[in-house]
Amino acid sequence: MALGDEAHAEFAGEFENADESENTDEPESMDEPENTDEPKEAEENADGFAPLGLSEPILRALHDKGYLRPTPIQEQAIPTVLMGRDVLGCAQTGTGKTAGFTLPLLDILSGSRARARMPRSLILEPTRELALQVAENFVAYGKYLKLNHALLIGGESMSDQKDVLTKGVDVLIATPGRLIDLFERGGLMLNDVRVLVIDEADRMLDMGFIPDIERIVAMLPKTRQTLFFSATMAPEIRRLADAFLQNPKEITVSKPASVATTITSGLVLVQPHDKREALRRLIKSEDVQNALIFCNRKRDVDILLKSLTKHGFNAGALHGDLAQSVRFATLEKFKANELQLLVCSDVAARGIDIGGLSHVFNFDVPHHAEDYVHRIGRTGRAGREGRAFTIASPEDRLAVEAVEKLIAAPIPRIEIPGLDAAEWAADDGRRGRGRGRGGKPMGKPKPYAKPRDDEPRRERPAKPPRVEEQPAMEAPPKREEFRRREPRFAERPERTERTERTERTERFERPRYDRGQDNGPSVRGFGNDVPAFMLIRKRGPVNQSTDVELNDSSDDDYTPDDNNTNKADMAA
Repeated sequence: MALGDEAHAEFAGEFENADESENTDEPESMDEPENTDEPKEAEENADGFAPLGLSEPILRALHDKGYLRPTPIQEQAIPTVLMGRDVLGCAQTGTGKTAGFTLPLLDILSGSRARARMPRSLILEPTRELALQVAENFVAYGKYLKLNHALLIGGESMSDQKDVLTKGVDVLIATPGRLIDLFERGGLMLNDVRVLVIDEADRMLDMGFIPDIERIVAMLPKTRQTLFFSATMAPEIRRLADAFLQNPKEITVSKPASVATTITSGLVLVQPHDKREALRRLIKSEDVQNALIFCNRKRDVDILLKSLTKHGFNAGALHGDLAQSVRFATLEKFKANELQLLVCSDVAARGIDIGGLSHVFNFDVPHHAEDYVHRIGRTGRAGREGRAFTIASPEDRLAVEAVEKLIAAPIPRIEIPGLDAAEWAADDGRRGRGRGRGGKPMGKPKPYAKPRDDEPRRERPAKPPRVEEQPAMEAPPKREEFRRREPRFAERPERTERTERTERTERFERPRYDRGQDNGPSVRGFGNDVPAFMLIRKRGPVNQSTDVELNDSSDDDYTPDDNNTNKADMAA
């Protein structure tokens, strides 16, 4: 068993028990003797999944789950995948596309075994919750096959994941970040991958995983089968599909733009400050077994959770900023009915299938109309009745109109007594955010502009008295005070200390000579400052007349020079 197989097997067993209890609620004709029911079920199987080419163990698993008829995307995708051809599927979550690639993939891999650290197939999911859900499907559909799977997601022990890969894995379900991290550490080789599945490609584009996907695909062998699924076909998604796929078969399923007939929906229009009170009254008035509460922002999820727990409700939160261990534990508690309410965001709850959900509450009107159908589609499944309520504020008018246009039907209005009355705003407050306070347009103060232009202009002639009062101001005394202060500043340059200092500095400064000034007769040679070495006589015969002239002309100032000359004479 791979990592987490025991937990998934327990979940699968609980799900089977739930299905058995569901079968007891069906008409009594299904509880007739077994001999009469088995031929009918065999005929339904022959008309359902059997013609698609699936093997007998997988058909048995489908029969145990109670699935007898394939969805449109399953009916088109399963035979194509079994043929070994690439598939480009455009279908939203909830159309059965997970089983559309899981069932044939199990059939393809059942013929051989995997080697250590070399998975035979790779499934990439954008979120950890979706990866967990796909792993649960493999446990349920492949319980009669001897295949192993591994789950590579963040928040789990990497050493345990390496140990599972060392034993050999047939199906590897991973998120892009953890897969690249483990590959760089040398714990994984992708040379033996035969089938690549890229699920929720549009969500990966929104979350910034496309560069990681391109890097992962470059590590895979070129001779492989690729299955590419996306809810929309944006130009970037189309470019990736053209780069990854070879002669694919395009399968397009129409968007689920209609609400199931088993869902009872309602719309509550209240003021923004009454939204939490309206939600609490709806929960108390309804027979809520378990419910999902959707918010548009992760911050609102935390705020609403605190409000619900403060008022005594058994609730939990699920959004992308929570740690993986917390998200997994919260989801398991909700599935085990330990939590009655689960406040979540669209990204965290995308693709999560929870059986037997009784209610869905839209605390915020979704930004995209398609998300409304996706949200309330979590309830009312498998023929059960479900109830969905949306809480709107006056600024959500255009968003509600977009939803009603998509489903081609108005949402019934519900009034909650005791709350302030509310009416639709003139324009969409969401688009006006940032332009004025509270989303209100900035043009409302205009009616007050006319009185301001009329009355003050008539009173403006009364302002000249202020000009007449100006002579009485204390401006002239200020000028006189300033004049009185002027001599004090003027006396400063007359100080003798500064002038003496400047004269002293000028004495020690090197004189500067200008050509235009008369500095007396020009100096020839060294002038009066003759160096001592110039006064040394030359060796050789010297006339006595010159000696007498030199001795006579010597003064007291040149005593050192006379000594030098005497030494020179003695040397001669």
